[in-house]
Amino acid sequence: METVTETRDPRRWWILIVLCLSSLVLVVDSMALTVGVPSMTADIGASAQDTQWILDSYILVFAGLLLTSGSLGDRFGRRKVMIIGLLLFGAASLAATFCTNPGEVIAARIAMGVGGALIMPSTLSILITVFDEQERGRAMAVWSSVTMLGLVGSPVLGGVLIDHFSWHSIFFINVPVVALAVLAGLTLMPESKGPWQKADPLGAVLSAVGMTALVWWIIEIPQHGAFGGRALITLAVAVVALVGFVVRENTAAAPMVPLALFKHRNFSGGSLSLTLVQIGNGGLLLVLTQYLQFVLGYSPIKAGLAFVPLAVAALVGNVVGSGLAAKTGNRLLVTAGMIVMAGAFALLTSVSPDTGFTLPAVALGLLGLGAGVAMPAAIGALMGTIPPEKAGVGSALNDTIQQAGTALGIAILGSLLSSGFAREMPADAPGQAKRSIADALSLAHGDTGLIRAARDAFTSSMSTTFTISAIGVLAAAVLAALVMRDTRPEPGAESGTAAAPAEEEPELVA
Repeated sequence: METVTETRDPRRWWILIVLCLSSLVLVVDSMALTVGVPSMTADIGASAQDTQWILDSYILVFAGLLLTSGSLGDRFGRRKVMIIGLLLFGAASLAATFCTNPGEVIAARIAMGVGGALIMPSTLSILITVFDEQERGRAMAVWSSVTMLGLVGSPVLGGVLIDHFSWHSIFFINVPVVALAVLAGLTLMPESKGPWQKADPLGAVLSAVGMTALVWWIIEIPQHGAFGGRALITLAVAVVALVGFVVRENTAAAPMVPLALFKHRNFSGGSLSLTLVQIGNGGLLLVLTQYLQFVLGYSPIKAGLAFVPLAVAALVGNVVGSGLAAKTGNRLLVTAGMIVMAGAFALLTSVSPDTGFTLPAVALGLLGLGAGVAMPAAIGALMGTIPPEKAGVGSALNDTIQQAGTALGIAILGSLLSSGFAREMPADAPGQAKRSIADALSLAHGDTGLIRAARDAFTSSMSTTFTISAIGVLAAAVLAALVMRDTRPEPGAESGTAAAPAEEEPELVA
């Protein structure tokens, strides 16, 4: 045990705080902005198309650059790349507070997307290089807990900031957090990088073009369909670029991304399971926030507070899961946690306008508990398969897959929700009222019949989306159980040596 203790960085838990702050700023910005969009768009005179670009420009740039930025971290230094990303994200956030028109906001969001893409892969890659296998699960649970708190708490924070200040404060709040993270990173965090290898500019271009086109296609599915004129061209670009990227990475002498990771059962099983979960989770906050505000009549702040059961249960799940991981292995935790999540979504399918909040609160608690147990275990299992020299691009590969899953989930569930709502509305309802529950309630003007019909139609279509979510998460549980493998200790593992795989895995060649 003394050997392991001597090699551990004594500042590793302080470093974890820096990593949590770096991830937190991305989560808080993304979720808090959704609350501030109505106020911001009214102030700067943004059209519906402008609003879509304000939200989507960040996602497009972020997803498109993840693989490239992970490779940059391995090549030039993960701390250096993360701090550059933080500085760019902070500067763009500050610039956004001075924006006066939609074009300026979109430009600021693009710059924030570049900064976010530089930050995200570095956080997990630094985590797996700083923490050894014995402590990595606990560190991952802490990191996941902070991310979950940011996800749930940021809508509340956004509502408070909008009520007391203006939409500008949603961007300005990033600046002090970034400043603290940069200062702590420079003083506490050691630099790490992979061994030098030849650059792969063609791979970088193909990955950026392919992922940007794929996410763009997914985003436009609800508005233009999956295979309409422009959508078909975008999909073709995505397929050609991504297939070219795979061919390039499998034939290049020094590939940017180690696709051989997918030959490892824990990486492929963990990544694909998390992708299915992200598809299921994609529309959760969007759908439930509308239910709480438009069906139950909650204010934005109260709607944000309604997600507290999710956050508290996730914290409990993280603590329980990190304690059990060493005894039961990751596969059992991932499978059990995802089954609980699927049950929570199944429970949400029974919600109606008269249900109130008790049933959703129980479902959110179960969802948080299952996610708290499953997600850190899945991430820990797959990150444990990545060689230290490929930590940056390996974590970026996982992030990219999950980002695509999230975008796909939002597109699929959002499309199902809107089409289901229109189908469930009465045939004699005004055409505009069939577009969304928000439009229906704004047109009602005290018409109790239309209000009741809109709420019934929304909860009915909501049940359909949560049925799809339950199926997706259950499929993730089955995939994890069949594909993932646990590790068993080698003789002497009790003294801190690494665990050996339960079965022989293919060697990863850099």
